[in-house]
Amino acid sequence: MSTYTLKPKDIEEKWHVVDADGEVLGRLASDVAATLRGKKRPSFTPHMPNGDYVVVINAAKIKVTGDTREKNYYRHSMYPGGLKTVSQEKLLANRPEQVVKFAIKGMLPHNALGARLLKRLKVYAGPNHPHAAQVNAGSKADRA
Repeated sequence: MSTYTLKPKDIEEKWHVVDADGEVLGRLASDVAATLRGKKRPSFTPHMPNGDYVVVINAAKIKVTGDTREKNYYRHSMYPGGLKTVSQEKLLANRPEQVVKFAIKGMLPHNALGARLLKRLKVYAGPNHPHAAQVNAGSKADRA
């Protein structure tokens, strides 16, 4: 008996819409990361992107609990003195979709596979998104 390995031609990609209104950031991020990775499928293959596409709407209405409002996000321009810092509170006010994207990115593999999976994630601050044609017929806003 041999171990079943998923072939690229056998992958069936679906689209999910997740409404983040009133959801806790970490719990939502872990569910979305598992869906992107394909862990909710019986054909899970760790080295392949066999997960689904996920559209997160209403990211501006996400709930952040605990002391995470004091969290800072950092980036560096690679020039001397080029460290930029932005607090989570400020980022939630200006670009809430980035907070959701960073949380999900941290729960994906930190390699080339994680970068490919992150391209399947679409996050929007409001309820409108341009992916209505791709979303599965008959599916409603569900928790991935």
